[in-house]
Amino acid sequence: MKRALLTAALVAVVVPATAGEPALDEASVESFAGLALACVHQEYPNKIGHVLNSDDDVDPPRKLTPSFYGCFDWHSSVHGHWLLTRLTKLQPNADFAPRAREALAESFTDSRIAGEVAYFQGEGRTSTERPYGLAWLLCLADELHTWDDDQAQQWRETIAPLETLAADRFRSWLPKLHYPIRTGEHSQTAFAFGLVMDWAETVGDRAMIDLVAERSRSYYMDDVNCPLSYEPSGQDFLSPCIAEADLMRRVLTADEFAAWLTGFLPSIPAAGGSDWLPLGVVTDRTDGKLAHLDGLNISRAWMLEGIASGLPEGDPRIPALRAAAEAHRESGLASVTGEHYEGGHWLGSFATYLVTETGR
Repeated sequence: MKRALLTAALVAVVVPATAGEPALDEASVESFAGLALACVHQEYPNKIGHVLNSDDDVDPPRKLTPSFYGCFDWHSSVHGHWLLTRLTKLQPNADFAPRAREALAESFTDSRIAGEVAYFQGEGRTSTERPYGLAWLLCLADELHTWDDDQAQQWRETIAPLETLAADRFRSWLPKLHYPIRTGEHSQTAFAFGLVMDWAETVGDRAMIDLVAERSRSYYMDDVNCPLSYEPSGQDFLSPCIAEADLMRRVLTADEFAAWLTGFLPSIPAAGGSDWLPLGVVTDRTDGKLAHLDGLNISRAWMLEGIASGLPEGDPRIPALRAAAEAHRESGLASVTGEHYEGGHWLGSFATYLVTETGR
């Protein structure tokens, strides 16, 4: 019964948005925040992608990365902190807000962030959490930059050295990256580029915007007939085809994007419902890799909405895009129960990104 009530609350998350920020269902916001609060400082179980150079590098996660050691892995801890930041900014008087502030204050200290920077500067760690985790770190910084709150601005200054490191890693990597990475998991470039562009727009980093836009055009502009029927792979949480389109609507004008999308995803119907894009199916939510497909449904939902928003008003593909987005939204949000840690440590962040209309 408890799970059924939580699921019902999650599906009915957002009432139609008014001008400005989206209106959010209180029960859903509390449940998402609760998932993050339960894991941002839960050290174990933990999966670390750790390069050891000597015995001196053998330490528990809280020693290696003292701010972002919870939520099973580094990138999930980062976007768990983003979730708390995003929801507290939108709902500052919510019941969870004081606990969220306490959790953020515990993580965002000068000494802990200095430890994070030192870790990433260690020998052999140039590619650590690149691009996915570093992109989420910039998304977290983006949220702090746009939060008109004294404590948040203090945190923004505190994490600035790590923000700079993350941005510099993209600046040094992109000119050397000869090919895009088209997977449906963490290494995918299209999703990460979207987060980086959004951050760069917020902070006014014109050079980064131009760099990511140039690389995106180079990698993706000539793509046609993306094989959407081959998706998903068995452990995707990002769609290679749909994420690419969601990136390119940031790069191109509406008219350019409409023309590009015609060649890239010709299977989007000019009218109709959601049947053109079947949902991802999860057969075992206790298997962390198979549970990725719940995240795929959620990320597809926000990306489909993003694609629709990038088209000129009246484009005949918009109804089909939004119908597919709604079907994926309903299925994806119903999976965010926290029943299994395999999904509970990260799906709340994906749900929050969707229902708060981040990236749009």
